[in-house]
Amino acid sequence: MSHPVIAAQQLAKSVVSADGNQLTILKGLDLQVGAGETLAIMGASGSGKSTLLGLLAGLDSPSSGSLWLAGQELAALDEDQRAALRASKLGFVFQQFLLIPSLNALENVMMPAELQGMKDARARAQELLARVGLGERLHHFPGQLSGGEQQRVALARAFITNPALLFADEPTGNLDRHTGEHVADLLFALNRDFGTTLVLVTHDETLARRCGRVLSLKDGHLEALGDAA
Repeated sequence: MSHPVIAAQQLAKSVVSADGNQLTILKGLDLQVGAGETLAIMGASGSGKSTLLGLLAGLDSPSSGSLWLAGQELAALDEDQRAALRASKLGFVFQQFLLIPSLNALENVMMPAELQGMKDARARAQELLARVGLGERLHHFPGQLSGGEQQRVALARAFITNPALLFADEPTGNLDRHTGEHVADLLFALNRDFGTTLVLVTHDETLARRCGRVLSLKDGHLEALGDAA
């Protein structure tokens, strides 16, 4: 694998618990993710999946170890530089949708593109919302949309900047089975069309097995579960 999009070496994370004891969440992880790869990271609730995702995205700092993201060593960057890297290279989809309540669907999707100064932000947002089946809901606010519709808006927002790498944290976790399957279909279709590298965190084995590689996070370590079906 040449020039991996993510390269982690001996990545570890510990925190101090409420009773003052040190709690080790991640223990010396090694991980490489190649361009265009789809990777699922599974694990039980509390196993550290979201903690690992936050580290890989540069949203948190490891206790020890080194991490390269899109060819840049995160420890060598200050917070502004890490934020700029995330804005230019990364897309995010979260379980809680995290749309801005005061913005309508079109405005929510446009926002990342506008922050990057894209001249065609509105046209790109309209195109993506149509792509996820919301072409008639452009001016609806999050409170006027169902959970599945909100997550489709979030998908459109994640892809509008054509990110090199997409992090998805339990993207179907707040949805019923049928709606979740539809959102997953859209996620993988958009990922394929955009040629994005996908790192997906989930406890849902059916969803994980749609990725090309599946790893399990257990007792602070990553274990291979073999190739997906």
